[in-house]
Amino acid sequence: MKSFRKELVFEISTRRGFVNITEQVENCLRESGVVEGLLLCNAMHITASVFINDDESGLHQDYERWLENLAPHEPLSLYQHNNTGEDNGDAHLKRTVMGREVVVAVTKGRLDFGPWEQIFYGEFDGRRKKRVLVKIIGE
Repeated sequence: MKSFRKELVFEISTRRGFVNITEQVENCLRESGVVEGLLLCNAMHITASVFINDDESGLHQDYERWLENLAPHEPLSLYQHNNTGEDNGDAHLKRTVMGREVVVAVTKGRLDFGPWEQIFYGEFDGRRKKRVLVKIIGE
């Protein structure tokens, strides 16, 4: 069985954002040489997310509005976590809702997606470099 590991680095210039990382993940799959197996892709930071959904800008705007309603950034006093001197209590909650990772089957050397599925990196406390792990196992 083959095993492949690679870290992708993202630096979102704003506090929050969504980036389609499907192409970078597909490049990792090609590089791995795995034809049949499983691919794990996970955010390596507690205020970022990796998830699968449709690449549609209205949906991304809906996420932004919905997440901000669930866990508004301000007032900062809403979150006990912010008493530590940070201002990202909301980002931790948003990450929990959006998830840490995705697992995708690899079949015939391709990501075995359903219609419209794409992999996204979600950033909830940006403006610095963060890593995403791609781990692939299989034959």
